[in-house]
Amino acid sequence: MAVAGTPGHGPLAGVRVVELAGIGPGPFAAMLLADLGADVVRVDRPGGAGLAINPEYDVTNRNKRSVILDLKTENGQERVLDLVERADILIEGYRPGVAERLGVGPGTCHARNPKLVYGRMTGWGQEGPLAQRAGHDIAYIALTGTLGMIGRPDEPPTVPANLVGDYAGGSLYLVVGVLAALHHARATGAGQVVDAAIVDGAAHLAAMIHGMLAAGGWQDRRGANLLDGGCPYYGTYETADGQYMAVGALEQQFYAEFAELLGIGELASARKDLARWGELREAVAARFKTRTRDEWTAVFEGSDACVAPVLSLREAPAHPHLAARGTFVDHGGITQPAPAPRFSVTHTAVRTGPAQPGADTADVARDWGVPHLLKASDPKKASDPKKASDPMKDGA
Repeated sequence: MAVAGTPGHGPLAGVRVVELAGIGPGPFAAMLLADLGADVVRVDRPGGAGLAINPEYDVTNRNKRSVILDLKTENGQERVLDLVERADILIEGYRPGVAERLGVGPGTCHARNPKLVYGRMTGWGQEGPLAQRAGHDIAYIALTGTLGMIGRPDEPPTVPANLVGDYAGGSLYLVVGVLAALHHARATGAGQVVDAAIVDGAAHLAAMIHGMLAAGGWQDRRGANLLDGGCPYYGTYETADGQYMAVGALEQQFYAEFAELLGIGELASARKDLARWGELREAVAARFKTRTRDEWTAVFEGSDACVAPVLSLREAPAHPHLAARGTFVDHGGITQPAPAPRFSVTHTAVRTGPAQPGADTADVARDWGVPHLLKASDPKKASDPKKASDPMKDGA
C-alpha cells in the first residue's frame, strides 16, 4: 500500500504540510489537505491530544503520517523547525500566543522558511476582546447569529452538531485560505499568516441571509422564513413509523408535482398565501402520517418533487445513489466518507488509515531529510500522561 506521501495521489501531491496536533477543526482541515494528496505530517504531543477516541478510529487522521515531539523542549522545537524548513504549509490550532511561547510562532518559522504558509485555526481569531477566551463550536455560532437561525420558533435553537462552526466555518475556510496563500507564495516567494477564525467563517456562511434580511425578505426569527422550516414545503415531516421525510419543493413546477403525489392538490393554491401556510403545513403533516417512510420514498421515487427520506448515519452508505457513486468507502473496517470533491485526472482516495502517534517517524525522517527526528521522537513518551499538554488550555 502506498504511503501518504507517495506522489500521484490527488492534485496536492508534492505539497508538504506540518500539522501541530490539536482537536476539532485543525485536524479536519489537515485531513482534507491529505485527502487531496498533500504529504501531511502530524506532530503529536507526548501523551496524546486529549480526544476521547481510540486513535485507530480517528478518521480525521487518515492519509497522514505522525511523529511525536515535545514542543515544551528545545530539542522538540528545533525538530519542528527542521520540518518547517521543508514544508509548504503549517497548521496550528492553539490559542493566540501559545505557538510563539512554544518557539514555533510565525516569526520563528518564517525566519527558517520565508515561503511558508502559516495557517492559524481558532474560534475567536487572533485579535479581539474574546481572543484569549476558551470556547467551542456552539459558542462561536451563537455569537454570529447563525445558531439563532436554526430550529423551531417555540423551542430552543437546534444544535447542528459541530458541523456549522468547527468544520464549515472553521476547517473549510482554513483550507481555502492556506491554498490561496500557497498560490500567492509560489507566485511571489512570500509566505504569510492565514488567520482562520470560526466566528468569521460562520458569519460569512450567512452572507446570502444577511442580504435577504436587508432587503426585507428574511425575518430575524426562527421558523418564519423560506429556508428555516417556516415554509410548509421546505422542512421535515414525521411518517407513520416514526421516521421522517425531507421536503424541498420550492419552485412552482416541483411544488406542483409534490402536491399531486402527496395527495393535497386541493391546497396547491396555498403555496403563495402566507395566511394559509399553517393550514397547508397541517395538511402535509397529516398526509405524511398515513404511510411509512419507505412507502413515501417509493411514492416519490423518480419524481422531481424534491422529497427524500431522512436517513441515519448507518443507513446513508447503503442508499442506492450514494452506493453507486462510492460516496462512502470502507477502509480498515471503518465505513467513512470518501474524499471530496472529485477530480477527472488527479484522483483521490483513502490511502492509509488513521495515523498512529509516532508510528511514521523513520519514514518521515528519511523522506523529508530530517535524520535528527529519529533521536528527538520517543514513542515511549506517548503513554506518559505527566508529559501531556492540556488541549483545553492551549487549544483554540
